[in-house]
Amino acid sequence: MAHSIVPEAEEILDKEYKVLDKGFVRLVDYLGSDQRIVQSARVSYGNGTKTVSQDAGLIDYLLRHQHTSPFEQVVFTFHVKMPIFVARQWVRHRTGRMNEVSGRYSIMKDEFYVPETKDIEPQSKDNKQGRSDEPFDEAKAKEIQAALQKGQKDSYDSYSELLDTGLAREVARINLPLSLYTEFYWQMDLNNLFRFLKLRLDGHAQYEIRQYAQVMLELVRKVCPLAVASFENDMNRAVSFTGEEMEALRAVLKGQPNPLDGKKLERFNAKIESGVQL
Repeated sequence: MAHSIVPEAEEILDKEYKVLDKGFVRLVDYLGSDQRIVQSARVSYGNGTKTVSQDAGLIDYLLRHQHTSPFEQVVFTFHVKMPIFVARQWVRHRTGRMNEVSGRYSIMKDEFYVPETKDIEPQSKDNKQGRSDEPFDEAKAKEIQAALQKGQKDSYDSYSELLDTGLAREVARINLPLSLYTEFYWQMDLNNLFRFLKLRLDGHAQYEIRQYAQVMLELVRKVCPLAVASFENDMNRAVSFTGEEMEALRAVLKGQPNPLDGKKLERFNAKIESGVQL
């Protein structure tokens, strides 16, 4: 099996792609490509395909039918810089390998995330973990932005003063806020990366982590354009139905009453609406 070199990917290696106000994503390294996926699959499927269209068809078949092991042959390593609160959501995906800058060994930089005024929104009234779709007016948003900046400055000034007293770095850091930027190297195979992107590109994910996911998707596209096309069609823009919902869908298509009610009907209608929007 030949070593995979993708010219489009080589051009973007180690380039910083800005995210939020001070963050970035860099593709540090990759192992494998679309070709590695089909080569791996051919071990099971015989000689297999020989053209790009056949490769695309095979990759699409594999992903659509959840034959995921060939995608695990492709591995990405990223260098990312993000606010700590985003990083703590990130590490919920336990299948990645991570090495983060340490506040025990290093003095943390005076870098904090300050959201733009358009992204400063009230708590949603119907979503306990999300924002409202309607932002504050500009004056109120700037007032909140200033309060965030003041809190960050006060916190870092206190951190610096504690360091000046000779206090251990591992103790001095404990009052620093979640808006502080951190950096880490992160490695993940393509199968699990697609699962990460499926969750973090979703409109229910927090705005800030969606920005990182979108940049990463475009970097992965450079390495595996056929696989990403299948991901977008078969996973990211797809809608899944339970067995009960499939029965309801068949009934509706036949012009029969929908047998679902209550919360089940609400979920069903939300999926239908989601599919229409796609």
